[in-house]
Amino acid sequence: MTPGQDDRSLMSLISDLSHQVTNLLQTEGRLLRTELLEKAEQAGAGAAEVLGGAICLMTALLILLQALVIALANAGLGVGWSSLLVGVVVALIGVFLVRNGALNMKPSQLTPDRTVTQLKRDANVIKDQVK
Repeated sequence: MTPGQDDRSLMSLISDLSHQVTNLLQTEGRLLRTELLEKAEQAGAGAAEVLGGAICLMTALLILLQALVIALANAGLGVGWSSLLVGVVVALIGVFLVRNGALNMKPSQLTPDRTVTQLKRDANVIKDQVK
């Protein structure tokens, strides 16, 4: 043996490797749980936006219907067109909220991508260590 070379036995090295792999898998499990919780929170926020958008769209529908009734009743007077303008603005807000919420709830947004990437790196490191 040359000076500085590790004098540990093969069994000791295997034991250390086993311990390190176990610790690594436990750490990856904690990372996975944390990331899944973050994704669940993101989905919850997206659902809240969709709900807010749906409420805005329902309100817009009521206002637009009110505007149509007033416009037809008054044959184009200002009160009806004012209601129509408010309805269009509320509808645009609702569309914006629903679209953003739906984007946050896409399955591709909810995958634990950091954990998957880290697990791939760990697998490569373990392969290199075993060689």
